[in-house]
Amino acid sequence: MKHWLDDDTFKTIVDTTPLVSIDLLVRNVDGQILVGKRVNRPAQGFWFVPGGRILKNERLSDAFARLTEAELGIRLDIVSACYLGLYEHFYDDSIFTDDGCDVSTHYVVNGFEVILPDGYSGLPYEQHKEYQWLTEGEFVSSDEVHVHSRWYLDKENGFL
Repeated sequence: MKHWLDDDTFKTIVDTTPLVSIDLLVRNVDGQILVGKRVNRPAQGFWFVPGGRILKNERLSDAFARLTEAELGIRLDIVSACYLGLYEHFYDDSIFTDDGCDVSTHYVVNGFEVILPDGYSGLPYEQHKEYQWLTEGEFVSSDEVHVHSRWYLDKENGFL
């Protein structure tokens, strides 16, 4: 399975097609929600839930296991998750905006909720440089948490 594309090919894809992805509403045993600070476009500078793209020829269950390991530092099975629904995220910018390109981003996102095991503290710092745990009230009311992340607690914004 070929995993990564060269920048020119990926730029064409981002400019012309939606990207299919998984986002993870991650809770600890106290019910708090994990967010990481976005360092890349789109949604740069916002707190966002972990997640990532599904790769070509990758089964959903395999993508889920890969993404939980990469984003959370722990490999989780999709059967342990609660499916939240299908969401559409539209952004005016993209990872290519810094290159002076006017390329927007469109994601079709499968939202899942997972609970990390009690005492787990092995979050990786390759994808996010900063994390925080928020109460549900803090999560839904903070303007620093991107609206697309907050949608996972608002059933009017997704499709089941």
